[in-house]
Amino acid sequence: MNQEKIGRFIAKCRKKKNLTQQELAERLGVSDRSIGNWENGRNMPDLALFKPLCEELDITLNDLISGEEVSQNKYQEKFEENILNTIDYTNKKINKKNILISEILLFFGLGLIFSAFAVFPSESSWGSIYSVIGMIISMIGFTIRNKEKNFKKRLFLNLGYIMLIMVMLLLLDYSNVKLNNQAPRFRIVTTTIGNVIYYDTPFYDVYRCNFDEDNEYWIIEKNSRRTDKELINYCK
Repeated sequence: MNQEKIGRFIAKCRKKKNLTQQELAERLGVSDRSIGNWENGRNMPDLALFKPLCEELDITLNDLISGEEVSQNKYQEKFEENILNTIDYTNKKINKKNILISEILLFFGLGLIFSAFAVFPSESSWGSIYSVIGMIISMIGFTIRNKEKNFKKRLFLNLGYIMLIMVMLLLLDYSNVKLNNQAPRFRIVTTTIGNVIYYDTPFYDVYRCNFDEDNEYWIIEKNSRRTDKELINYCK
């Protein structure tokens, strides 16, 4: 659809009926600004308003979508062309709405992930729970964004996105442990023996030594899987 052409046609027909923008707006139940936007070609009326608008301007749907009065000998040709244009316009409008929804979910989910690290202490399980919820929400947004692609491409992109988010979370968690001496959020096991707290994560182990004393310190190692007896004497 040619929005500018249709807008000029709406303005021409309105003036022909001796209607102001305000009067036409009141009859259609919209604002006069909406009428102005239609006539300037900035946007189109909602599909639900096509029929009432045509009735008020005394034109056909074919005329409206064509942006001109359609002669009888070209009516069928224009009608078929306008059906295709309407379908294309509707699809674009749906896609635009889907993109907006996907972006809201995507960025809201990512915001939830990062805010979980900032708001909840590392010892709290809520941080990891909110991070997972954020990952799911952002994943839904990412999936909506790519729904027009074929199945194989969607699957590849979704798996890649999940891996990227997981790597980002693990790196962020590791940086927090390394730089701020905080417990890893994505830990499998937490064990307290004597003066040692042991955090077992999928890729590394963290030992919090003398945690109830002034000379507390942290040690990060690759997966060492120490026994309880070794842990008791580990920080001595």
